[in-house]
Amino acid sequence: MRVAIPLLNYAPTTQNARVNPIRVGSDEDPRATSMVVGMDRDNVKTIIESAYRQIFFHAFQVDRDPFLESQLRSGQLTVRDFIRALCLSETFTRSFYNLNSNYRVVRHLVEKLLGRKTHGKSEEIAWAAVLMTGGVQGMVDAILESQEYLEAFGFDTVPYQRNRVVGSRELGETPFNITTPRYDAYYRGILGFPQILYSGTAPRQLPPRAKQRRGGYPQDYMDWVRSMPAMRGNSASGGADIDYLAKVPYRSLGR
Repeated sequence: MRVAIPLLNYAPTTQNARVNPIRVGSDEDPRATSMVVGMDRDNVKTIIESAYRQIFFHAFQVDRDPFLESQLRSGQLTVRDFIRALCLSETFTRSFYNLNSNYRVVRHLVEKLLGRKTHGKSEEIAWAAVLMTGGVQGMVDAILESQEYLEAFGFDTVPYQRNRVVGSRELGETPFNITTPRYDAYYRGILGFPQILYSGTAPRQLPPRAKQRRGGYPQDYMDWVRSMPAMRGNSASGGADIDYLAKVPYRSLGR
């Protein structure tokens, strides 16, 4: 029987997510998808797609859950409940939790649910202890019930990466979907990633259009180059009989 332990204390180190944003017309504003403006059919669909993209990055048809989607549309579930169900789904367990270490799962859940990076190794160790004793469900429940989550996203807002645009830098933080791919380096090595996959048969010869000469083809100018005066000389002798040292200017000591 697992006994959950309280979250260990850790010192916050990531400043970007803890500072109130000072920006006007940022490209981050449309990322906040909430049920407050999502009561019609099109907006609810946008919320569902945003939730799948936040947790799974991309959800195939087999990964979707029509029953959960219908509950969200009918108002029986909040967005927070829908996010929780996706994190505890068989798809998340099979495609991410079973393929990564506890520390990587901690980084992924903190980034996806709290919208920020972990506060150093100390927070990773604290959440890893919760994950070890309470499992994925214990960690997900602890995050979704935390004050930080409720203040940032509440019950009806899909989590998103907070303050990705940094005012003091031209380039903001890298999106989490790029920094944390689905498979860890260990499993990428087993699966042979990265690898080149061809969807069809490779052509055995170039198509006729590739053999057509276009402007700038070098062989089209060889006759013109050979007709130049410098090229009509004795090419056999070349410049072997030229005294190059005599042509180098120098300053004598008597001057």
